[in-house]
Amino acid sequence: MKEEQVILVNEKDEPIGLMNKMEAHEKAVLHRAFSVFVLNDKNEVMLQQRAHHKYHSPLLWTNTCCSHQRAGETNLQAGKRRLYEEMGFNAELKELFHFIYKAPFDNGLTEHELDHVMIGYSNEVPSINPDEVESWKWMKIEDIKEDMIQNPALYTVWFKIIFDEFYHYLEDHKI
Repeated sequence: MKEEQVILVNEKDEPIGLMNKMEAHEKAVLHRAFSVFVLNDKNEVMLQQRAHHKYHSPLLWTNTCCSHQRAGETNLQAGKRRLYEEMGFNAELKELFHFIYKAPFDNGLTEHELDHVMIGYSNEVPSINPDEVESWKWMKIEDIKEDMIQNPALYTVWFKIIFDEFYHYLEDHKI
């Protein structure tokens, strides 16, 4: 099976090439990514716990799903594809904002991403893909914020960064 490639970008999100995903994470090269937050009608966020066998951040809690766009795929197409692949349901998504972050891991890999953050709404019970997801839960936004302060080691590095941006976006836009 061919290794997944990521889209290398400059700081303006202009594509400058493709690279194997693992190589991009080993070299800490800036690449395009996305993060999806699904909320229910109680304004709770669906969190996923990463599968126990993932090569980084196993069993840590994170946003509903995240991954990398494929060549020729729009951000929304990528978000919808990955939401179905990981969580087993579809939802309409809306792009909120994007930003750049860099997060090194203990295993020598580094996420250096221009991350497109999207939001969707659903009350569905997911049918999780056990290759990707260990578990899931709904959590109130304020409870996530508080739990990350009390138990930061339970959450992925990128989720802590992204959630802060997401939280401030929600405060500023009252969506």
